[in-house]
Amino acid sequence: MVILDAIRRIRKGLRRALKVLARPVRHARGRGGLVIQAYRGYGSHAGVFLMGRVFRGQGSGSGGFEENVGRDILDIGRRLVRRGCANAVLAARFCGAEKKVVTDRDGYFRVLLKPVQPPPADRYWHCMELELISPAGSNVRAEADLFIPRDESRFVVISDIDDTVIFTGVANKIMMLWRLFTQGPRSRIAFPGVAAFYRALHGGAGGDEMNPLLYVSRGPWSLYEVLDEFFNIHGIPVGPILFLRKWNLSLRHPLPRGARGHKLALIREMLSIYNNLPFVLIGDSGQHDPEIYSRVVRENPGRILAVYIRNIEANPMRRRAIGVLAEDVAAAGSILLLAADSFAMAKHAADKGFISPRALSGVLAERMREGEPELRATRSIWRPTPAAAHEAVEQGSLAEKLEGNNADRQKDISPQV
Repeated sequence: MVILDAIRRIRKGLRRALKVLARPVRHARGRGGLVIQAYRGYGSHAGVFLMGRVFRGQGSGSGGFEENVGRDILDIGRRLVRRGCANAVLAARFCGAEKKVVTDRDGYFRVLLKPVQPPPADRYWHCMELELISPAGSNVRAEADLFIPRDESRFVVISDIDDTVIFTGVANKIMMLWRLFTQGPRSRIAFPGVAAFYRALHGGAGGDEMNPLLYVSRGPWSLYEVLDEFFNIHGIPVGPILFLRKWNLSLRHPLPRGARGHKLALIREMLSIYNNLPFVLIGDSGQHDPEIYSRVVRENPGRILAVYIRNIEANPMRRRAIGVLAEDVAAAGSILLLAADSFAMAKHAADKGFISPRALSGVLAERMREGEPELRATRSIWRPTPAAAHEAVEQGSLAEKLEGNNADRQKDISPQV
């Protein structure tokens, strides 16, 4: 009986995975021409931003193939070989404003415009109209979802995804898919407690602030639907998911293209659009996040409430980068917390008034339910002055924290909430 249940669960998971992976092509079925695929965007009264792609869809044959596994596999094959439409012209319309944008060589486009009229204040999600103008006669339209916070929102959260929310999901896509669709919320893909922590940040101290959550990743756009499903399964607040690579592989370009500078540019755009709100940055101690966040903190003194870094490895090569981040954070009067535990971040956020103290019990219950009952020691590398932070780095105390030296640990955070 146990074996039969496992087989049924695996079959159901594989079927669900096929549906998600085939979803973009299925939406385009029957058009046989150009298709607009818009990703979720974000904005404020100062401006709105979203990204998308124009590609040429393929006809799918008869409708009798509608709920067939073979059809999904065929759709996934079409998705892998499809090519974007370069130099296509789109018109984007939102709240009385209109702007024309042109796709790049891979068919991707970016829309940044300022509303003429204020967006309706009775909701958070809004629609932008998109119309394909060129090639002429395309007659293709689409709607894109935009998240715009109301006056209750107090801050904006920017979070990395890989090694911050999920365990190296992009580096091990096959294992991520297997665990996500066969194990569901029980899968060890998300860091324990991270979903409850992000829900608490979204709700804020009052529980109803609906603070914007923006996610960035170095993964390919082809993972968009998979991560969207992952967020839904694990109960993580949905928001714009922005990727930094276009993995259009070919014989001439067998390796993924780099994304140098793109993440910093996106974060700068977010800071510009939400120019009246402070920010909370969440990342990990691996590559790129400390360097990028150092730059952001230096460029925006007083706007970064806190920087949370998930300590995923004791790599000596990362000491200096995190040391520079510690100094920059101290110079800007902000806070840096280096922690391997979601509850430690949530405890700090509650102490600082970013989230409701009542949310802590939910974070703790979730991380214990997901199989991590022991709380790890947390190491705060925030110092009250830049000089003290610099001295701590030079004397090696930061290196000790990164390597987990017991002599310099703080007391473990008590699980009693």
